[in-house]
Amino acid sequence: MAGMFGSDSGGANNAASKTAFKTGLNKVYTWYTGGFVIFVVVLAILEQMGLSRQWIGLIFLLATIGLYAGIGVMSRTSDAAEYYVAGRRVPAMYNGMATGADWMSAASFIGMAGTLYLSGYSGLAFIMGWTGGYCLVALFLAPYLRKFGQFTIPDFLGERYGGNLPRFLGVVAAILVSFVYVVAQIYGVGLITARLTGVAFELGVFLGLGGILVCSFLGGMRAVTWTQVAQYIILIVAYMIPVVWLSVKQTSVPIPQAIYGVQLQKVTAREKELTNDPKELEVRAIFKQRSDVLAEKLKDPAVALAADKAAAEKKVADLKAANAALSETSAAEKALAALPKDAAAAKVAWTAAKAAADAKTRPLNGMLPHAQQYAGDPNGDAAAQKAYDTSRRNFIALIFCLMVGTAALPHILMRYYTVPSVKEARESVTWSLFFIFLLYFTAPALAVLVKYEVFNVLVGTPFNQLPAWIADWNKVDPSLMSVVDINKDGILQLNEMSIGGDIIVLAGPAIGGLPYVISGLVAAGGLAAALSTADGLLLTMANALSHDLYYKMIDPNASTARRVTISKVLLLVLALAAAYVAALKVADILFLVSAAFSFAAAAFFPALVLGIFWKRATGIGASLGMVCGLGITIYYMVMNHAWMRSVFGVTAPVDLWWGILPISAGVFGVPVGLAVIILVSLVTPAPSKKIQELVDHVRYPTLRAA
Repeated sequence: MAGMFGSDSGGANNAASKTAFKTGLNKVYTWYTGGFVIFVVVLAILEQMGLSRQWIGLIFLLATIGLYAGIGVMSRTSDAAEYYVAGRRVPAMYNGMATGADWMSAASFIGMAGTLYLSGYSGLAFIMGWTGGYCLVALFLAPYLRKFGQFTIPDFLGERYGGNLPRFLGVVAAILVSFVYVVAQIYGVGLITARLTGVAFELGVFLGLGGILVCSFLGGMRAVTWTQVAQYIILIVAYMIPVVWLSVKQTSVPIPQAIYGVQLQKVTAREKELTNDPKELEVRAIFKQRSDVLAEKLKDPAVALAADKAAAEKKVADLKAANAALSETSAAEKALAALPKDAAAAKVAWTAAKAAADAKTRPLNGMLPHAQQYAGDPNGDAAAQKAYDTSRRNFIALIFCLMVGTAALPHILMRYYTVPSVKEARESVTWSLFFIFLLYFTAPALAVLVKYEVFNVLVGTPFNQLPAWIADWNKVDPSLMSVVDINKDGILQLNEMSIGGDIIVLAGPAIGGLPYVISGLVAAGGLAAALSTADGLLLTMANALSHDLYYKMIDPNASTARRVTISKVLLLVLALAAAYVAALKVADILFLVSAAFSFAAAAFFPALVLGIFWKRATGIGASLGMVCGLGITIYYMVMNHAWMRSVFGVTAPVDLWWGILPISAGVFGVPVGLAVIILVSLVTPAPSKKIQELVDHVRYPTLRAA
């Protein structure tokens, strides 16, 4: 195995060596898969024999990270071609598997089913957009980028457009896209590590960081590639087992993708019952009262805060005077200390609380019926029709951003530099689609099966009989899981529960009553998904700085060893910075990931596609197009997304263009970038004859060269 991962690229140049290399890989990963299955079975037996949950979680964490570390050590290298592009010898199927793992981020593994759970039909925009993006990769980018033969996307921009400006802008954009994306992955790592080991979320972030660094730090793309293949096997097994189990439990059919439509009909019927349930109406009425009280306070926060403080201080004084129980006095003192410090803080806190209460006043905990296509009603009044049109417009805009963003993500496009030929680059995209399809075809089924469990089993359970997983997840993060008996009847209603989409997959086995070893397996799969993507993203950023900025622009005479060393140091610095930001819990996983897609779409897609298919595109045109496209995307997010408005101190009213949400800001950046590149290229001198001939050579002989 060490020889397989650590062999030099020169030995795989002839057909016989390639065949032997691939045969060796088949043996290694067949034994690995069998060993992993045996490992899970042994843990399941040990659980039945009394092994504690904490030990099961710790074993899963240590075993999987230890495995990845072992591959990283065996794949260590200082050779530039191996470090940057894995020696360009990764077979198409294995590159497709590695790409699948690189792609299956925390958002896909953890967030996808959660989004579908919370949003129903509208969540399909993510599946359609992300899957459709690989069609764009296959048709417009992967084979042509492989033909150009560079190491990175900024490298391609520098060679195609000439000069350092396009390369430098490519470096900046690659770091922006990858950093935003990797923060989301490290957040997922912290969430899973905290759940597996019981440590604090912030500590879990940095524990998981060790698993990320050990692969990419030692062996670059070579280590990352073979680790990602191992991670894909773990994550797909981990994802499929609980869904099949839930399907058998509910329907006795082990094919969830084929049967979940039947369960969706049952969920729809249950949604109608819960919408009109008297107890649910009672809970919603209480939240309406809370919303009204907060609305009154927000009319004059200073006066309201003073009244609240006076009442809280009086309560503490009265309890002390009456020698009340210490627990009551302590609770009153905590309530006093928890009050906002000033009127400005009160306004922020009460506005957020009112928004949360308003969501709880709506049926189904603020969720749309699962099978309803869009919000609003095309046959309703003017407001309902407007809501319907806006919802549909956002659905299409999100699909567009995710498709184009997928086709322009630097860490994904880098994978197609690692295959031996243009032909295998095309085959690799096909394999990527297949391996991604396995998970995406299953996520809608998982969302429906979990919702069926929540609506029919959890809702209506007495509070003193609630399953342990609710308290366990509440300890990890109360914003992800909390229940409060609002109407004091001792029975859980749907609107009394707050559940974050990020835990639907991780808590799925527990929701379905599966053994804890399956929960550990799913957490290990989520960890594999987050680690695999984080490895690729960190490597993309480090390589952009060491190869494109340092080697190509600052010191062209730098030795190979020096370049690789600088890349490793930068990788460590970037990883620590991303972990620090993730520990702050700045935003949810899905927004961070979607923002990265809009950034990638606006910054790279126009420059890449026009650079391949239009030889008249110029360097200054591409540079201005990247700046304008990315600039308008960032501007729209900063002006309209709540978290980014708070970061940049924006106080101007939110102004959504055509009602498009900031998550889809790239829908404005991409056409702006395309228009600027075309217009500026037409009024500036054409590229050199050498570059135009290079574009012709890359485009037209592709099929013959393959």
